[in-house]
Amino acid sequence: MAFQLSGSNLGTRENRLGSITGYVGDLEDLASQSKCGTLTGCSRCFSQSSTCLSGCALGQLGGIRDVAIIHHGPAGCSATASSQYIVTNQVAAKRGVVNSSVYIGTDMDENDTIFGSTDALAEIILEVNRRYHPKAIFVSSSCATGIIGEDIDSVVDEVKEAIPVPVIAVHCEGFKSRIWATGFDISDHAVLSGIVEPPRKKQNTINFKNFYESARNEIIEMFQNFDLEPVFLYANATVEELKHLSEAVATTCICGTLGNYLGNGLEEVYGVPYIRTINPLGITGFETWLREIGRVAGKQPQVERYIEEQRNIYIPQIEAVKKELKGLKAVLGMGPGYTFEVTRVLNELGIEVVWALAWHYDKRYENGEIPPAMSYLLENDINFEASVADQQNFEVMNILNKFRPDLYLSRHPGSTVWAIKQGTPAVYVADEYMIFGYKHTLEFAHAILDTIRNRSFEQNLAKRVKLPYTDWWYQQEVGKFLEEAIS
Repeated sequence: MAFQLSGSNLGTRENRLGSITGYVGDLEDLASQSKCGTLTGCSRCFSQSSTCLSGCALGQLGGIRDVAIIHHGPAGCSATASSQYIVTNQVAAKRGVVNSSVYIGTDMDENDTIFGSTDALAEIILEVNRRYHPKAIFVSSSCATGIIGEDIDSVVDEVKEAIPVPVIAVHCEGFKSRIWATGFDISDHAVLSGIVEPPRKKQNTINFKNFYESARNEIIEMFQNFDLEPVFLYANATVEELKHLSEAVATTCICGTLGNYLGNGLEEVYGVPYIRTINPLGITGFETWLREIGRVAGKQPQVERYIEEQRNIYIPQIEAVKKELKGLKAVLGMGPGYTFEVTRVLNELGIEVVWALAWHYDKRYENGEIPPAMSYLLENDINFEASVADQQNFEVMNILNKFRPDLYLSRHPGSTVWAIKQGTPAVYVADEYMIFGYKHTLEFAHAILDTIRNRSFEQNLAKRVKLPYTDWWYQQEVGKFLEEAIS
């Protein structure tokens, strides 16, 4: 696609990528419809298994060090500020740095929603700059400002001449998209359009988009083998680092859903290669990813030496654990990136996925291609039943009751709790690096093994908990019910 960085607004994933939030079928059908262009989204009549895209957008931007987020909306819209403040400071403390970012709500009231409040917004921006001296200011819209047509772009244009740092409008009205991941794209668009500068000289850096850089030290150590320095985005990144993203050797990410817009944008606008392989989860994913980085950066000999060394250490251990995992069946529910990537890793470990639930599905990525994880599964004849946006607990419980898997894996802690109440062993795939590379793939395999070996907690809890689901509900055909729900 052609990136338009001159404007502050950005189309939703539904409009740009053909993303959907309603589907039931199997992987082959999903991919076939994606390729031929017949895949269309279905509107669910009821859904409570999503979140607001503004939380994703502002959560990403709020992780940047020493910036100001001005959320123009009612006080309730700024509720995410408390959790963001805690997470930002915890991540910074773990890193050993201080993040002085501030999150301000403009506290719109009834009078503001009738008569507008652009004058007040301008004053707030100027006061925030005077009081906190941030390195950049992000001025975001909300559902309320979007509904009344509040022109935050004009306000930003009016005040930016008086402020010596970037002031960027961020359009993240929660109602504009059913897909929370649109918020990731909105934050990337703000950084690309308002902070990144044209390259002056190339550096031996690699842009690494992740969530909370929990594996920062080991990744830095790994890339030292290839004479590359990772720049982690956006948690704890500085505005100065963001200005120079265009000078990197390449851009990569821990999750395609998270970093797709930034990677493609840097490639199209500034010529920074984007690593489009399957994600570095599991052995195949990690090696494929590393080899592509080596090819792009001209570091193939160093990469191959590293792979050989690591395989000698970890592959025999992983193979030993695989013997005890072979034949297990699993159901999983995650975001679209992790749904299909973790399915691939489970297949590598000898575990069969019988059903996978995704929060949404991107028919294409920004470059017009089907997501690499999907392509990989099809090329390797891996098929299973799949559905989209049916991760409400009553639906997950129906699926688990039907398939009675050995294991349920989720990126959402709430649904793992309900699975355990039903007696199904569950693994919460919380950390983005939980399955990264050889070491963490081995740890992941052991975590699964430990979970299925000791099922007494799940069994005892299931005997003592009365669930609200009747036998009638459990007898309903999952696929038939979902087809009706999304029609």
